[in-house]
Amino acid sequence: MDNQNSSNHSIVSFDDEPLILVDADDREIGFLPKADAHLGRGTLHRAFSLFVFNSGGELLLQQRASGKRLWPMFWSNTCCSHPRRGETMDIAIHRRLMEELGFQCEFEYLFKFQYQAQFDAEGAEHELCWVYAGRSDTLPRVNANEIAALRFIAPDALDAEIASNPAQFTPWFKIEWARIRNEHPELLLPQAAASLA
Repeated sequence: MDNQNSSNHSIVSFDDEPLILVDADDREIGFLPKADAHLGRGTLHRAFSLFVFNSGGELLLQQRASGKRLWPMFWSNTCCSHPRRGETMDIAIHRRLMEELGFQCEFEYLFKFQYQAQFDAEGAEHELCWVYAGRSDTLPRVNANEIAALRFIAPDALDAEIASNPAQFTPWFKIEWARIRNEHPELLLPQAAASLA
Protein backbone atom coordinates (compact mmCIF):
# COMPACT_ATOMS: atom_id res chain seq x y z
CA MET A 1 0.00 0.00 0.00
CA ASP A 2 1.42 3.39 -1.01
CA ASN A 3 2.01 5.53 2.07
CA GLN A 4 3.60 8.51 0.32
CA ASN A 5 0.44 10.54 -0.32
CA SER A 6 -1.30 9.91 2.97
CA SER A 7 1.26 10.10 5.73
CA ASN A 8 2.16 12.28 8.67
CA HIS A 9 5.15 12.43 11.00
CA SER A 10 3.55 13.23 14.35
CA ILE A 11 5.52 12.07 17.38
CA VAL A 12 3.06 10.05 19.46
CA SER A 13 5.37 7.72 21.44
CA PHE A 14 7.54 8.87 24.32
CA ASP A 15 10.05 6.89 26.39
CA ASP A 16 8.97 8.65 29.57
CA GLU A 17 5.20 8.20 29.21
CA PRO A 18 3.91 6.26 32.24
CA LEU A 19 2.57 2.78 31.52
CA ILE A 20 0.06 1.09 33.82
CA LEU A 21 1.63 -1.77 35.75
CA VAL A 22 -0.72 -4.64 36.60
CA ASP A 23 -0.72 -7.98 38.38
CA ALA A 24 -1.74 -11.27 36.76
CA ASP A 25 -5.41 -10.41 37.41
CA ASP A 26 -5.08 -7.08 35.59
CA ARG A 27 -5.29 -5.03 38.79
CA GLU A 28 -3.37 -1.74 38.65
CA ILE A 29 -0.36 -1.77 40.95
CA GLY A 30 1.61 1.28 39.82
CA PHE A 31 3.19 3.11 36.92
CA LEU A 32 6.56 2.99 35.14
CA PRO A 33 8.04 4.98 32.24
CA LYS A 34 7.66 3.10 28.97
CA ALA A 35 11.40 2.67 28.38
CA ASP A 36 11.88 1.19 31.86
CA ALA A 37 8.89 -1.14 31.52
CA HIS A 38 10.56 -2.81 28.53
CA LEU A 39 14.03 -3.28 30.04
CA GLY A 40 15.45 -6.73 30.70
CA ARG A 41 12.63 -9.27 30.78
CA GLY A 42 10.09 -6.45 31.03
CA THR A 43 7.67 -5.43 33.79
CA LEU A 44 4.07 -6.58 33.38
CA HIS A 45 1.94 -3.72 32.05
CA ARG A 46 -1.41 -3.19 30.37
CA ALA A 47 -1.53 -3.04 26.58
CA PHE A 48 -3.92 -3.49 23.66
CA SER A 49 -3.92 -4.90 20.14
CA LEU A 50 -6.34 -3.83 17.40
CA PHE A 51 -7.35 -5.90 14.37
CA VAL A 52 -9.13 -3.98 11.60
CA PHE A 53 -10.68 -5.99 8.76
CA ASN A 54 -12.09 -4.58 5.54
CA SER A 55 -15.46 -5.54 4.10
CA GLY A 56 -13.78 -8.35 2.13
CA GLY A 57 -12.56 -10.03 5.32
CA GLU A 58 -8.92 -9.01 4.78
CA LEU A 59 -6.81 -7.91 7.76
CA LEU A 60 -4.89 -4.62 7.70
CA LEU A 61 -1.29 -5.42 8.66
CA GLN A 62 1.35 -2.88 9.60
CA GLN A 63 5.10 -3.16 9.34
CA ARG A 64 6.61 -1.52 12.40
CA ALA A 65 8.84 1.50 11.76
CA SER A 66 12.60 1.04 11.61
CA GLY A 67 13.04 3.34 14.61
CA LYS A 68 11.13 1.07 16.98
CA ARG A 69 13.24 -0.19 19.91
CA LEU A 70 11.53 -3.60 19.88
CA TRP A 71 10.75 -5.63 16.74
CA PRO A 72 11.51 -2.87 14.18
CA MET A 73 10.41 -3.70 10.61
CA PHE A 74 8.45 -6.75 11.75
CA TRP A 75 4.91 -7.26 10.46
CA SER A 76 2.15 -7.08 13.04
CA ASN A 77 -1.55 -6.46 13.59
CA THR A 78 -3.22 -3.20 12.58
CA CYS A 79 -2.28 -1.22 15.68
CA CYS A 80 -1.00 -1.91 19.19
CA SER A 81 0.02 0.27 22.10
CA HIS A 82 -0.66 1.06 25.77
CA PRO A 83 -3.33 3.00 27.64
CA ARG A 84 -1.85 5.96 29.46
CA ARG A 85 -2.19 6.84 33.12
CA GLY A 86 -5.78 7.89 33.87
CA GLU A 87 -7.00 6.79 30.43
CA THR A 88 -9.79 4.26 29.88
CA MET A 89 -9.15 1.48 27.39
CA ASP A 90 -11.94 2.74 25.14
CA ILE A 91 -10.33 6.18 24.91
CA ALA A 92 -6.88 4.67 24.44
CA ILE A 93 -7.73 2.40 21.51
CA HIS A 94 -9.48 5.15 19.55
CA ARG A 95 -6.74 7.69 20.32
CA ARG A 96 -4.00 5.37 19.12
CA LEU A 97 -5.78 4.27 15.95
CA MET A 98 -6.20 7.92 15.00
CA GLU A 99 -2.58 8.75 15.88
CA GLU A 100 -1.12 5.90 13.82
CA LEU A 101 -3.63 5.48 10.98
CA GLY A 102 -5.81 8.59 10.92
CA PHE A 103 -9.25 7.00 11.06
CA GLN A 104 -11.83 5.68 13.51
CA CYS A 105 -13.99 2.58 13.63
CA GLU A 106 -16.12 0.71 16.12
CA PHE A 107 -14.40 -2.07 18.05
CA GLU A 108 -15.55 -5.29 19.68
CA TYR A 109 -13.61 -6.58 22.69
CA LEU A 110 -12.48 -10.16 22.05
CA PHE A 111 -10.22 -11.34 24.89
CA LYS A 112 -7.16 -10.51 26.96
CA PHE A 113 -4.06 -12.56 27.66
CA GLN A 114 -0.63 -12.32 29.26
CA TYR A 115 2.64 -12.99 27.46
CA GLN A 116 6.36 -12.33 27.71
CA ALA A 117 8.58 -12.13 24.63
CA GLN A 118 12.32 -11.43 24.63
CA PHE A 119 13.68 -9.31 21.77
CA ASP A 120 17.31 -9.12 22.88
CA ALA A 121 19.32 -9.13 26.09
CA GLU A 122 18.27 -5.58 26.94
CA GLY A 123 14.60 -5.48 25.97
CA ALA A 124 11.35 -7.41 26.01
CA GLU A 125 7.58 -7.18 25.99
CA HIS A 126 5.75 -8.34 29.11
CA GLU A 127 2.12 -7.42 28.70
CA LEU A 128 -1.41 -8.13 29.75
CA CYS A 129 -2.95 -7.37 26.40
CA TRP A 130 -6.58 -6.58 25.55
CA VAL A 131 -7.51 -7.58 22.00
CA TYR A 132 -10.17 -5.86 19.89
CA ALA A 133 -11.52 -6.23 16.34
CA GLY A 134 -13.17 -3.70 14.06
CA ARG A 135 -14.14 -3.30 10.43
CA SER A 136 -13.51 -0.39 8.07
CA ASP A 137 -12.79 0.39 4.43
CA THR A 138 -11.42 3.84 5.23
CA LEU A 139 -8.11 4.68 3.55
CA PRO A 140 -5.50 5.00 6.32
CA ARG A 141 -3.33 8.07 6.83
CA VAL A 142 -0.06 6.56 8.00
CA ASN A 143 2.11 7.97 10.79
CA ALA A 144 5.56 7.36 9.33
CA ASN A 145 7.20 7.52 12.77
CA GLU A 146 5.26 4.42 13.79
CA ILE A 147 4.64 2.49 10.58
CA ALA A 148 6.95 1.59 7.69
CA ALA A 149 4.30 -0.02 5.46
CA LEU A 150 0.71 -1.28 5.38
CA ARG A 151 -1.06 -4.01 3.47
CA PHE A 152 -4.32 -5.91 3.47
CA ILE A 153 -4.07 -9.68 3.48
CA ALA A 154 -6.62 -12.49 3.25
CA PRO A 155 -6.71 -14.93 6.20
CA ASP A 156 -5.55 -17.96 4.22
CA ALA A 157 -2.65 -16.01 2.72
CA LEU A 158 -1.65 -14.80 6.18
CA ASP A 159 -1.73 -18.35 7.52
CA ALA A 160 0.57 -19.42 4.69
CA GLU A 161 3.04 -16.56 5.34
CA ILE A 162 3.18 -17.28 9.07
CA ALA A 163 3.77 -20.97 8.37
CA SER A 164 6.54 -20.33 5.84
CA ASN A 165 8.26 -17.35 7.50
CA PRO A 166 7.14 -16.92 11.12
CA ALA A 167 10.22 -14.84 12.01
CA GLN A 168 8.92 -11.81 10.06
CA PHE A 169 5.95 -11.37 12.44
CA THR A 170 5.81 -10.04 16.00
CA PRO A 171 5.36 -12.69 18.71
CA TRP A 172 2.18 -11.21 20.19
CA PHE A 173 0.54 -11.00 16.77
CA LYS A 174 1.10 -14.70 16.09
CA ILE A 175 -0.47 -15.63 19.44
CA GLU A 176 -3.45 -13.34 18.86
CA TRP A 177 -4.02 -14.43 15.27
CA ALA A 178 -4.10 -18.12 16.23
CA ARG A 179 -6.70 -17.41 18.89
CA ILE A 180 -8.84 -15.24 16.58
CA ARG A 181 -8.69 -17.99 13.98
CA ASN A 182 -9.92 -20.55 16.50
CA GLU A 183 -12.41 -18.51 18.54
CA HIS A 184 -13.72 -15.79 16.20
CA PRO A 185 -13.95 -17.17 12.64
CA GLU A 186 -16.90 -14.85 11.95
CA LEU A 187 -14.47 -11.91 11.78
CA LEU A 188 -12.79 -13.41 8.73
CA LEU A 189 -15.93 -13.47 6.58
CA PRO A 190 -16.74 -10.71 4.08
CA GLN A 191 -19.43 -8.31 5.30
CA ALA A 192 -20.45 -4.67 5.24
CA ALA A 193 -17.84 -2.30 6.64
CA ALA A 194 -18.66 0.44 9.10
CA SER A 195 -16.58 3.45 8.11
CA LEU A 196 -16.44 6.29 10.63
CA ALA A 197 -13.68 8.39 9.08
